[in-house]
Amino acid sequence: MSAVTRQTFDQVMVPNYAPSNVIPVRGAGSRLWDQQDREYIDLAGGIAVTVLGHAHPAMVAALTAQASKLWHLSNVMTNEPALELAQRLTALTFAEKVYFCNSGAEANEAAFKLARRWGHTRFGPNKHKIIAFYNAFHGRTLFTVSVGGQAKYTEGFGPLPGGIEHVPYNDLAALEAVMDDDVCAVVMEPLQGEGGVTPATPEFARGVRELCDRHQALLVYDEVQTGNGRTGTLYAHEQLGVTPDILTTAKGLGGGFPVGAMLTTSDIAATLAFGTHGSTYGGNPLACAVAGAVLDEISRPELLDNVQQRSAQLRAGLEALAQRYGLFTAPRGMGLLMGAPLVDAWKGRAKDIVTAALAQGVWMLVAGPDVLRFAPALNIGEADLAEGLLRLERALDELGR
Repeated sequence: MSAVTRQTFDQVMVPNYAPSNVIPVRGAGSRLWDQQDREYIDLAGGIAVTVLGHAHPAMVAALTAQASKLWHLSNVMTNEPALELAQRLTALTFAEKVYFCNSGAEANEAAFKLARRWGHTRFGPNKHKIIAFYNAFHGRTLFTVSVGGQAKYTEGFGPLPGGIEHVPYNDLAALEAVMDDDVCAVVMEPLQGEGGVTPATPEFARGVRELCDRHQALLVYDEVQTGNGRTGTLYAHEQLGVTPDILTTAKGLGGGFPVGAMLTTSDIAATLAFGTHGSTYGGNPLACAVAGAVLDEISRPELLDNVQQRSAQLRAGLEALAQRYGLFTAPRGMGLLMGAPLVDAWKGRAKDIVTAALAQGVWMLVAGPDVLRFAPALNIGEADLAEGLLRLERALDELGR
């Protein structure tokens, strides 16, 4: 047994997290084992990160091969894995230019800075306003947490960056009321993940695009959680029939290795000229080699077909459990990012259900206190998902008593 325990965390780590008592030590596919060699079905995916499960052979091979060549060069020099990954991302998306970083927050920070600089360069200093949505989540830097519309993440960190307004999600009239020619960007998730797994309606998404066009504002899509095959297409905006001007991605892009990217057009990218932004580790060879292997896997039609099949299986399973036990209602979401809203009697107790499920050997997430969130690996098999639902049922049965 390891010399470190959950108590070690309390002794040596800053208390901004409250991790579970379980400490996983190894994983294979959609299963994890802890220090006591107890097995868990992983329906959390490292918060929608481990898109290919744990220790996927293609990722291990890519990391091992690159580790014996180059780890780091800095942005004074470029490298082959970064260039190859950028070529793939531009070939697969609307984008023509890519900026690499290490996380979703950094990708969003770059996107928001680009939008402000674009507005200033093209139209002057007044075009700086950013419109975002309540219950959004865009990261934990001071800028990104200010654009995210959740007060609980900004309390005590003021004064916050200005020039940011929030309106209700899926409310086109509310957005139209605050739009003017000083807006440089509207920032949205095609499906709000942390904010409750709430999808944008196609009508809303199209209306936002039209308002941005009318006021010469950029449309920024945060696809950190919804991207990389998570919803059944490479990026979720493809299903909404809307193309953004800037797209941010991270989480599943590296399958567990830290990497993020901001994608945009050549015209918009031109305003982020030499010296205006940067990242020490962004685009490092290790991260880009792993992300390249992930992208190869998640862009295969067979894997995206599996997302749709397992999505239907998960939805049907959750609907059956909702009817049988009455703790939550029918699930919502896209692909393998799904949320089950709790009924009124159980509101505020999502964490209790997750804890009970963990005791039965299945790992899940919350999306706020009132929604259960599921984000398993995109290659999870039918049997593993069925076993995870069975273990969740045992937890619900226990709680119901």
